[in-house]
Amino acid sequence: MTSRLGQRALSGLFLCIILVCVLVAPIRAAAAPYAAMVMDARTGEVLHSRNADTPLHPASLTKMMTLYVAFQAIERGEITLDTPVRISRLAASEPPSKLGLREGQTIALRFLLRAAAVKSANDAATAIGEAISGSEAAFATRMNRTARAMGMRDTNFLNAHGLTQSGHLSTARDMTVLGRHVIYDFPQYYNLFSRRSADAGVATVRHTNRRWLDSYEGGDGIKTGYTRAAGFNLVASAQRGQERIIATVFGGSSTSARNARITELMDMGFNRAPSRATIRRPNPPAPMLSSSDGGGQANPGKIVRVSGLVTRSIRPVARPTSAPVSEEILVAAVDTDVINAAIADTVNAALAEALGASTPTAPPTQVIANAVPAVTPVPRPSPPTQVAALTPQTAITDTGPEVVTRISTSGGRHWGVNVGRYNTRHDAERVLLRVALNEMSALDGSLRRVVQRSGGFDANFMGLTREGADLACRRLQARGTTCFMIGSEG
Repeated sequence: MTSRLGQRALSGLFLCIILVCVLVAPIRAAAAPYAAMVMDARTGEVLHSRNADTPLHPASLTKMMTLYVAFQAIERGEITLDTPVRISRLAASEPPSKLGLREGQTIALRFLLRAAAVKSANDAATAIGEAISGSEAAFATRMNRTARAMGMRDTNFLNAHGLTQSGHLSTARDMTVLGRHVIYDFPQYYNLFSRRSADAGVATVRHTNRRWLDSYEGGDGIKTGYTRAAGFNLVASAQRGQERIIATVFGGSSTSARNARITELMDMGFNRAPSRATIRRPNPPAPMLSSSDGGGQANPGKIVRVSGLVTRSIRPVARPTSAPVSEEILVAAVDTDVINAAIADTVNAALAEALGASTPTAPPTQVIANAVPAVTPVPRPSPPTQVAALTPQTAITDTGPEVVTRISTSGGRHWGVNVGRYNTRHDAERVLLRVALNEMSALDGSLRRVVQRSGGFDANFMGLTREGADLACRRLQARGTTCFMIGSEG
């Protein structure tokens, strides 16, 4: 009896050992390789690396490039934040994490960007790629060309969402480089990556990395990623004072383990980075044209052709004179006293007209009457009958110092436009300068002004009329720049 019990016990023990081996072996086999990198974002200096050039599955870290290309397309005017995007069968069928989009549904691009950045929604990422390049394959081609232009040498994208696919690979180094470009190339959109929640149109979505963002001082992004083949990945960034660190982890065993490791790497970065450093911003890659990718539903890459350009300068015909121009007149033209007197008379006449007073009876020709013979000009053609003819006016009497209140000629320039709120004054000034250079005609005469608010620094253009501000905003929005009017008519 005892021997039978012993045999059963031994059999049970062997069975337990076999079960443990069967269960544990797949877990070990499925464990993703570990890789990490820490970089000083200000200079691009690598502070720590491990297996940083090993090609691994990036998972949803891929969406950083998806969003970067979308920001490029918006900046180029290929698509706007309000462009309606029609959801395809492919996008609607993507597995979770997803926003829950349905085939045939239409949703604004801005909501897709929020869903991809905050919730890491796969259906939103696919829809973004199709909206910009027409198909997932064409968009992946554009992603890869952009990656090459950034110097991401060991990355190959096959889709916009990052779900495991043979050949869809990247490295810790390349993803760190990409994260740095996201921060410096598009500061106006970077706040997307730190939002704890966001309105995605059809639902409110919550950030996939909110626990780490809430627990780490200065943490403000960027992107998580997970698949069974990839493990728990994260590209994170934090800023403390003048220091900014980017850290990347591939192959975490769990969310908590990944967060603990990224915290260690961040602390290492802040300890090793100098407190002061000259910022060397990465050179933005040249935008990749969508037209070569096959186009998309937003008609990207559209070429606007301008007709009716002026081919030659039209000079006004000189006013005929009753006498030939003499040598004495040419000499008088360079006489400084004569020129100054003429300018003074002109200014006095303008002031008198603005104040509703009379103009001097002595025309500028009297100033030069003693120097040159009088030249009688041929009268200009009569103005249209509906315009009243000007009547002679009397001279302004010089009675000594007089206080003159300058009449405003702003034409109701109490309006302005806001082009975003940014984390630093430098970022706001940079955006203002870039927008001003791109829209010189629409913003002509405006003043660039950065206003500090509780949530950051507002980038404003002030000193516009209501019509001018409205026109400027419409032109900026057509180019994909966020804009709204500010000010009042009072």
